[in-house]
Amino acid sequence: MKHLIAGWGTVIAFQLFGDDLLSKSNLDSVPIATLFLVWLLAVILWCAYGVIVAADHLAEMLGEPFGTLILTLSIVGIEVMLISAVMLGGDAPTVGRDTMFAVMMIVLNGVIGLSLVIGGLKHHEQDYSLPGASAFLSVIIPLGVIALILPSVTTSTDAPTLSTTQAVLFAAATIVLYVFFLRIQTGRHRDLFMHGASDEHEPEELNARTIAKWVALLLAAALPIVLLSKSLDKVVTAEIKALGAPIALSGVLIALIVFTPEGISALKAARKNQLQRTVNLCLGACLSTLGLTLPAVLTIGLITGEQVILGLDPTGMVLVALTLLLSVVTFSGPRTTVLEGAVHLLVFFVYIVLVFSP
Repeated sequence: MKHLIAGWGTVIAFQLFGDDLLSKSNLDSVPIATLFLVWLLAVILWCAYGVIVAADHLAEMLGEPFGTLILTLSIVGIEVMLISAVMLGGDAPTVGRDTMFAVMMIVLNGVIGLSLVIGGLKHHEQDYSLPGASAFLSVIIPLGVIALILPSVTTSTDAPTLSTTQAVLFAAATIVLYVFFLRIQTGRHRDLFMHGASDEHEPEELNARTIAKWVALLLAAALPIVLLSKSLDKVVTAEIKALGAPIALSGVLIALIVFTPEGISALKAARKNQLQRTVNLCLGACLSTLGLTLPAVLTIGLITGEQVILGLDPTGMVLVALTLLLSVVTFSGPRTTVLEGAVHLLVFFVYIVLVFSP
């Protein structure tokens, strides 16, 4: 409950005194702007953790793969709302691209790499459902290419964007493919996404009242994140300009905000030798980001008339291609070791360096 008090207290403070707190004089002062940034980030991360706790209780009651699906959809829902708030604020044509790219790098390289290292050091080798991981990657690869690489090589527009016709058709096709995957994951082939025991304790009793309670707590923790997103965007923009930091850093911050709690869950699962849960969380998060963020960003662009830049530069395209190829190699066998994790971490390190020195 403390996160709700902090979250809603901060919302009230910025609703009542936001104009004074975020005045030009305050934002032009690096120490004051940094203080506001730390405050907002801490509150939003705390609320995001509250969302994870509520979603985790629902996950335990519903079991796999529905449990992991609730976690990923909850977090990606927050991500889409944050991106939407920034885009609607104007002058942010690349925030969707930068966030999707950051999610791929952080989740597929950073979190998976660290999970495999932690799990490998403790358990030597870890196994998982190979068909399930292959199913995830078979959808992630085309969606990643369509979202981040294809717009850079199309000739319908001069910029790395999509034409109106392409945006409508690609957004619709992405949603259809994602819904089709969900039906596979939760229906006919749900067994592909389960591997061994995933819980070490008895879950709460499954009933309508308990489910309603945790859904209400989940929404109560998620709303402050959305309501504070515009204030966070103003502070981040001011800090980036003052420090001369790369614009892509805003997308990295959004990705870190929404996936830090989920990343912690994935690391804990790997340490407990529950690699399947780690795979479901990480690959599911990446897939949900591409499957939901791309159509959301394109739709907002079409409605508002704002330009949406999706295509990456050659450096980014190389990193995406390398990450997808490495993920296929990592999840091509029934077991993983520390070596695969170390390689993923190397690629993640290269990405972080290139963010600040492209």
